[in-house]
Amino acid sequence: MYRLLLGTISSLCTGALPATLMQQAPKGARRNSWLAGRMLLAQACDPLPEICYGEQGKPMFANDTPLWFNISHSGDRIALLLSDEGEVGCDIEMIRPRDNWLTIANAVFSQGEHQEIEQQQPEQQLTAFWRIWTRKEAIIKQRGGSAWQIVSVDSSNTPHLNISHYQLDGLCLSVCTPTAFTLSAAALEER
Repeated sequence: MYRLLLGTISSLCTGALPATLMQQAPKGARRNSWLAGRMLLAQACDPLPEICYGEQGKPMFANDTPLWFNISHSGDRIALLLSDEGEVGCDIEMIRPRDNWLTIANAVFSQGEHQEIEQQQPEQQLTAFWRIWTRKEAIIKQRGGSAWQIVSVDSSNTPHLNISHYQLDGLCLSVCTPTAFTLSAAALEER
C-alpha cells in the first residue's frame, strides 16, 4: 500500500499536534514545514507512531512500526509518501526559473540526464531539469542518503528501481518505491 498526501504548509502548520511534537519542532525558517509534515503524518497515521532518525538524519518510525515515509516540500506545497512495503523517497519542486540551472545540471547530471534535457524543445528544458532533479532526490531520499550524493545518482539508468513522476499545477513530483507504484492524479490525496 502506498499513500501520497499533498497539502499546503500555510494551512497544515496551524493544526493541533501533541505537545511533545510541538516541543520538538525546530525554531526559525524550518518550523512551519516541519509542523506541516508532522500534521500530514498525524492525519495519515492515528495514532502517530514514535519517530526516530537514521544515520543521515532521515526521519522514520521506530523499529516496531511496519510503515515507512518520506516528506518533501517546495514553496508552500508539501508531500508525504507513506508505505507498508519498505523504504520510500519522494521529492517535490515548484517549476520555477533558475538562472544557473544549466550550471547545476553540468555539475551533477549524468550524460543520460543531459541527453534527456537536450531532446526537449528549449522552452521545455527547464521543466526537464526539475523532473530529473526530483527523480535524483527521490532516489537519494529512498536510500536515506544525503543531498551531497546527488552527483552519484544517474536517474536515467535505474533498471532495479521503481521511479514514478507526475507533473501538476506547476509542480514536479517524483517517488522512488520498493515495488511498482504509478503516480497519477488518482493516487494523490489533497489535504
